[in-house]
Amino acid sequence: MAEDIRQVKTGLRQNIKRLRAGFSPEEKKRMDDSITESFLKSTSYTRSDVILTYVSTDIEVSTERIILTALEEGKSVACPRCVDGTRQMEFYYIGSLDDLSPRTFGVREPDADPARLYKGGGRPICIVPGLSFDRWGYRLGYGKGYYDRFLSGYCGWTVGLCYSACVQYKLPHGRYDRPVDRLITEKYLRLCDDIRPGSGVKRRK
Repeated sequence: MAEDIRQVKTGLRQNIKRLRAGFSPEEKKRMDDSITESFLKSTSYTRSDVILTYVSTDIEVSTERIILTALEEGKSVACPRCVDGTRQMEFYYIGSLDDLSPRTFGVREPDADPARLYKGGGRPICIVPGLSFDRWGYRLGYGKGYYDRFLSGYCGWTVGLCYSACVQYKLPHGRYDRPVDRLITEKYLRLCDDIRPGSGVKRRK
């Protein structure tokens, strides 16, 4: 069964990557701008003082404007850095996009400065990357497990940013997979923890 799920996920990843690669630059920018606007207006963002966010690549929903706006508004921003020789990652605070440089898989990461290590606290929200999400907030990642491991010990808000064309009705997931609380596309903002069947999850205030 586990092998079957892995094969299904591999096929889905290939399909979603092809779909995203087919977006024109103009179409992608339009969707990115819409998703960014919705996120910045959401209570999930306005109530948070710590933003944990991935640094976007070419096929992902852009997070650059979110990072810049949060810094301008005096919020703390931390980005992930993969720990060498492991499948773990840590978040480090940044002061600008200049604090990031290409590293693991070519993704821009912050330096491993112990003084800037995120250790919890505040009112955080974590922007979780995903090739696809389903209506209950479960995600299809890149298959490396970095975010799954981080989220297993994270207790704050989570939000997924995704293009509506990439959202599935239901994705295969394991018992330890953690869905996001919110899902934002260029068309809607969905409160996933309110509609998730039998989850026992209550919306955080």
